[in-house]
Amino acid sequence: MRILVREVHYNIERAGEGEPLVLLHGLTGSSENWREHISFFKRYFSLVAIDFLGHGKSDAPRDALRYRMEWCVADLQEIFDALEIASAHLLGYSMGGRVALHFANAYPERVKTLILESASPGLKDSHERAIRAARDAELAERIEREGLENFVEEWTNIQLFATQARLPETTRAALKQQRLQNNAQGLANSLRGLSVGVQASLWNVLPIIRIPTLLIAGQLDEKFSEIAAEMARAMPNAKLEIVADAGHAVHLEQPNIFDELVRDFVKA
Repeated sequence: MRILVREVHYNIERAGEGEPLVLLHGLTGSSENWREHISFFKRYFSLVAIDFLGHGKSDAPRDALRYRMEWCVADLQEIFDALEIASAHLLGYSMGGRVALHFANAYPERVKTLILESASPGLKDSHERAIRAARDAELAERIEREGLENFVEEWTNIQLFATQARLPETTRAALKQQRLQNNAQGLANSLRGLSVGVQASLWNVLPIIRIPTLLIAGQLDEKFSEIAAEMARAMPNAKLEIVADAGHAVHLEQPNIFDELVRDFVKA
């Protein structure tokens, strides 16, 4: 289903019954990334998988400012209202985890539990943020200049996803095909608007986020395992799970373990 939120349409996929579990994908992803998990989760939850702007079947506005974190968080609140969700369990992966954390900080009363997979509160240093923003802006220009197919090929082979080379060819082909269904300008504007370089850092507010939080990272993803461990030390109600033999996309590389971790945490 598509719903109108402040003059843009978001695509929403729904399944199951029970307490709501909202699923937020990463950059270049879509609600399609959760398809293999829905058969498991729908036995326990009412699922809401959202395509971010520029991704999947959602709109891709031309204005990059429309993708900014503050807009994204406000849109998510409007989606909750439209779907009559007073509060939900909120799960976000990578970019979706950053959005989930910002939403939980802005609207804590609307989040029952928070599950962050390979996510970050942002960059602490303003100089580092400026470098990252410039790098993402350059990548956005390259997407628009060289096209979606070249970008997807490059993105698939970045070091962050190196461990995914071990996945079955059919899994990797399906992931690549999903990425190719996105909108080139939408991905470029997501890099400009939702870059970790332009979002505010939330490191300083982690100690006051009291929502029960599950932090998931793959053991083979050293950078995000370290970030997750540091977040766990800062957050008063956080639980840390480092999953063996998994990289950045734990839900893709160890799906059964991931599903059970989420279910057990939310149902505890």
